[in-house]
Amino acid sequence: MRREHSIEPEYFEALYKDKGDPWEFETSPYEAAKYDETLAALPKARFESALEVGCANGVLTARLGARCNALLALDVSETAVAAARARCADQPNIQIEQRRLPADAPTGTFDLILLSEVVYYWDSADIVRLAAYVRSAAASGGHVMLVHWIGETDYPKSGDDAVAELHAALGDRVTVVRSDRHDRYRLDLWRLEDAG
Repeated sequence: MRREHSIEPEYFEALYKDKGDPWEFETSPYEAAKYDETLAALPKARFESALEVGCANGVLTARLGARCNALLALDVSETAVAAARARCADQPNIQIEQRRLPADAPTGTFDLILLSEVVYYWDSADIVRLAAYVRSAAASGGHVMLVHWIGETDYPKSGDDAVAELHAALGDRVTVVRSDRHDRYRLDLWRLEDAG
């Protein structure tokens, strides 16, 4: 049975405190291959300013940071943020903050916003708020990349529903660059156009 409301930060903090790497980002061949696909799908070799929402323990963050002049990575879990900071300590272009989106969104404009395995944790109201933030934070012609598990969960949304709801909330500003389905996840790349 699906949860009705956005998942609280305490859920993630408990997982990271208990298991350290609850989704095995550091050791899973599946996660490594998914990260390879994510980075290969990026539309440019380098980004001026990127935002990663849900950076977890920083495994993907460290790899993404190598392609960004500046990367702001966020997570709701204090334990995950500490692990990500330790992992990325030798990359001064990466800033890692504990924040809960969409309520505690950072300022700034980004030419890449990465939402990897996060949108399905939000309920519909928070997805609408997230869309409003993305519209304000994405640079003109900036890209939004989404990567989501498509299997069954008890999260507020399925991966497919999360992507569809965010797309609908962003409206006609979205140009779909690619939408790929893999065995266990989907990868979507959008370009955000100026409001007309």
